[in-house]
Amino acid sequence: MKKILIIGKRGFIGKNLAKSLNKKLITNHISFDSFLKKTNIINNYDYVINTSINKDYLKKKYNKNFDNDLKISNFIKKKNIIYIFLSTRKIYKSNENIRENSPIKPKCNYSKNKLITEKKLLKKIKKNLIILRISNIIGYKKKIKKIHTTFIDTFFNTIQKGYVVNNETRFKDFISIDKFCEIVYAIIKNNIKGLFNVSIGEKIYLNELILWLNKHNKKKLIIKKNIYFNNDSFYLNNKKLMSKINIKNKKSELKKFCINLSKKYFLEH
Repeated sequence: MKKILIIGKRGFIGKNLAKSLNKKLITNHISFDSFLKKTNIINNYDYVINTSINKDYLKKKYNKNFDNDLKISNFIKKKNIIYIFLSTRKIYKSNENIRENSPIKPKCNYSKNKLITEKKLLKKIKKNLIILRISNIIGYKKKIKKIHTTFIDTFFNTIQKGYVVNNETRFKDFISIDKFCEIVYAIIKNNIKGLFNVSIGEKIYLNELILWLNKHNKKKLIIKKNIYFNNDSFYLNNKKLMSKINIKNKKSELKKFCINLSKKYFLEH
C-alpha cells in the first residue's frame, strides 16, 4: 500500500486530505514545524503533499525563505518519491475554457509566487512532480486556521451580517473539498504525473451558487449591489486530468454538496 506524507497540520485542505486518504492509504499528517525537526522522515514515503503556507509567501514578493515547498523538496533524497504541488488557477489570465497552456497572467504576489515555485520544482524534480492548478475549493471550515479568504469565507461572513451580494452575470469555477480529495486519491491510485487543472470545468454563476449555499437559511437577507464589481469571470478546462481518472465530476454533484453544506452550517448557526 502506498504511503503518503501530508505536511500542514492546521489548514483546511490538509485536514480534509488526511481524513479522506487515510481511509485508503497509509497516511501521516504532520505540521511543517514538526517536519523541520525530523526532515529524514520524508524518505519513508511514496508521495508528499504540502498544504502549509508561509504568510509572507502569500502577501510579499517571492523569497526562497518563504517557500515551504522548495524547502521540503530539498530534503527528498530518494529518487522515486512523488511530490504533489498545490498551485492555483490565479496564475492564469481570466477567461473561459482555460487550458494548462493558456496565457499566464498572475496579478497578486500569491499567484506570482506559486508560478515561481512551479518553475523551481520543475527544474529540480520534474520526473516526479505533479502540479495541480486548483480552482476555488468549497467546504466547511469550522475551527480551522485561515490564512487567506476565499469566496466561501466571504459568503458566510456576509450572511452573518444579514446580506448577500448581487454578482449579476459573474461566474467562476469551483470544486468541493470532497471531490478534490477524491481526485487526489485517483491521481495517486493511477500513478499519474504532470500538470493539471482541477475544477468542475464549467461556468458556475455566483448568484446561483449563493442560492445553493443559502438554501437552508431561514432568515431574510438584504441583497446589495457589488460595489467592487470586476469582470474576472473564468472557468478552467479540466479534460486533461479527467480523461486519465475514472470518476464523476459534475455540476449536479457540486449543487448537492453546497445544499448539504448549507444545511450543516445553518443547523449550527
